[in-house]
Amino acid sequence: MKNKVFITIICLLLLGIASVFIFSNPNTLPKPKVTGGERGQLGIDKNINEQTIDKYLGRDDSVYRDMRMLKDPGNYEAIGGDSYLSGIVKGFEVVPYPLLTEVKGLPEAVGDSYTGKTLFTQNEDGTYSPNYEESMDYLEYYFPKDKYIFLMCGGGGYAGMTKNLLVSLGWDESKIYNVGGYWYYSGKNNIKIKKTNGDKVTYDFWKVNYHDIDFDNMTEVK
Repeated sequence: MKNKVFITIICLLLLGIASVFIFSNPNTLPKPKVTGGERGQLGIDKNINEQTIDKYLGRDDSVYRDMRMLKDPGNYEAIGGDSYLSGIVKGFEVVPYPLLTEVKGLPEAVGDSYTGKTLFTQNEDGTYSPNYEESMDYLEYYFPKDKYIFLMCGGGGYAGMTKNLLVSLGWDESKIYNVGGYWYYSGKNNIKIKKTNGDKVTYDFWKVNYHDIDFDNMTEVK
């Protein structure tokens, strides 16, 4: 009887230690949770966003993707943003969402975004069909399913659209975070791309790890 009591006490102690470790371990990620209000409509995460992302950078179990184009045809200045990729958060690689599938649901003031070739076509029922035999290979390479995926863009819209695309195609929703928009980031890992010298504005795109898509060397799905 005493042995059983002793074993029970030991198990409870180990469980308590494990619980403390789990909840205090800085490597533990909170589950994705959409915030409220207008930001929630874009799918921006409540816990990991522009204000907190610095705490979650540089993880070996994660990838970091900014979904903007270097220069988006959409007029994002009309909503207080920037059509150019004016800066990025350190560690984020750029995989432009408009090349993945057609852009839908932008604010009317922005107008049309990119309308060229895309890896996938969105069907009327919300599913996606590949336009090229290599489409899924590309997606799985840049958004590995065995990693946590942190998504960002200018305001949070492209990041939310990317999460919808990935989840629809079989990715685990609980491992994808819409961090929100670079336009609202004020942390210490800001890499500025836009440079202003008097009236002259230039962009140091050479600082960007940008992943374009060579559609001409892909095989179209017939």
